[in-house]
Amino acid sequence: MNDETENQPQPDPRQEPFVVDKGLLTEDQLEGLVEEYCTRYHGVNDTESPMNEKSRVMTAVNNGDLVVWFNPVENSAGLGPKA
Repeated sequence: MNDETENQPQPDPRQEPFVVDKGLLTEDQLEGLVEEYCTRYHGVNDTESPMNEKSRVMTAVNNGDLVVWFNPVENSAGLGPKA
């Protein structure tokens, strides 16, 4: 009996996105991620001023509702819900 899953390559854990402690980022870096998040998620919703959400998003980051994800394959970071 040939199990097809045995022949499938296993994902490299070093290529998986991971959460970065926000304390490792400078205030400017964190603010940049918050602004990018506001633009990406609120700017597409025809919100007149997506930056009005900055304080709400920063509060979500400080409360741990949003975390900093780093994607080593794309060498990029962004905010998102914790897994």
